[in-house]
Amino acid sequence: MRTKFVYLIAILLTASLLLSACAQQATQAPAAQATEAPMATEAMGQEVTAVIGFTVSQTGSLNVESTRQTNGLNLWMDQVNNAGGIKLSDGTVVKFESKFYDDESNKDRVQELYTRLATEDNANFLISPYSSGLTDAAAVIAEQYSKIMITTGAASDSTYMKGYTLVFQAYTPASKYLTGAADLLKTTDASATKIAIVHENDKFSTDVSTALKDYAEANGFNVVMFEGYDSGTTDFAPFINKIQDAAPDAIMGGGHFQDGTTFAKQLYEKQLPVKFISILVAPPEPSFAELGDAAYGIIGPSQWEPLAAFTEESAKAAGLDWYGPTGADFVSAYKAAYNEDPSYHSAGGYEAGLLLQRAIEQADSIDTQAVKSALDSFDVLTFFGHIKFDTSADAHGLQIGHSMVYIQWQKDDSGNLVKQVVWPAEGATAEVIYPIR
Repeated sequence: MRTKFVYLIAILLTASLLLSACAQQATQAPAAQATEAPMATEAMGQEVTAVIGFTVSQTGSLNVESTRQTNGLNLWMDQVNNAGGIKLSDGTVVKFESKFYDDESNKDRVQELYTRLATEDNANFLISPYSSGLTDAAAVIAEQYSKIMITTGAASDSTYMKGYTLVFQAYTPASKYLTGAADLLKTTDASATKIAIVHENDKFSTDVSTALKDYAEANGFNVVMFEGYDSGTTDFAPFINKIQDAAPDAIMGGGHFQDGTTFAKQLYEKQLPVKFISILVAPPEPSFAELGDAAYGIIGPSQWEPLAAFTEESAKAAGLDWYGPTGADFVSAYKAAYNEDPSYHSAGGYEAGLLLQRAIEQADSIDTQAVKSALDSFDVLTFFGHIKFDTSADAHGLQIGHSMVYIQWQKDDSGNLVKQVVWPAEGATAEVIYPIR
């Protein structure tokens, strides 16, 4: 009996040990799977879509410039997405989609639409509309809803004097937009002292022309006429008659594409005996050549030109970081996408996206404050030129690195109109034609 009892105890102990071993194996199996699952997720990464919000002037007087700006931005976005997005160190892949509305070239529409982009469409980042007036209206919304906005196609200085911290300017400011034309005139002909300034009565053109007037007078010029015309003006005869009476050596000013081309055409038809003409926005556009002989000799400031040779080598020589494609690569890609030469508005749209891309890569995040800190630290050369932002409380986000180039429509050996860079001297591709009449 005792023997049977001992035998029974032995059997029970053996069974207990077997059950315990099985239980240990059962709890270890999920543990092995748990360590494998995060490794697989990390390797795969997480794809997130960042929404970029903006408005386009699909209708209205700003359509030409705004469309080209948007073309450039869309080209950048397509290139980044097609290349697989921006890859962050934690395995996250950032891709982009756009949300936009037609602002109708109307400042009154902008705040409503940017509020919708920020609150209903939940845009992660904003790109400005085209023009300083529309951008000024959008900037307050970006700041109110804590959205970073890269501004392009907007040169007015005053937007950045309002205490904003999330609005960053890609363009050379308006205060420096036409001052180089005065420098070019003075260098070319020291005896030319009389300037007539005729400008569109919008924020951008007025800011540029006022800064030019102050600069010219400080440098010994006599501003014999300073007048503005309403946006949408098509008959410049009253102004041209006043210019003729003032007998200036040079005419400067202008506004945007439509009024600028009309002004240049009517000046040519009147055949005023003026030596030098430099107007805003219109001359750098490739389609300005459609004016034919009326385009010949006209000078215009440009934020960027394909002839400008910003390269990785020039960045090293200047002690700057280089980022992004070359100018030739951008031009080639743009022409392939849109079957036209890019203007500086096109390049500005692309640059806005490129700056956002670099900031996200540098921040290793799409967090607003991290991206802001990255933008604040920029001192970089791209195909568009030198980019550096003012970080002071008085002018935060104002562009302080970028400089203008000045082009003039000249003729090649076959008599075809071509653009040449005539200022600054170190970047010139041809000598200025002077006098033009």
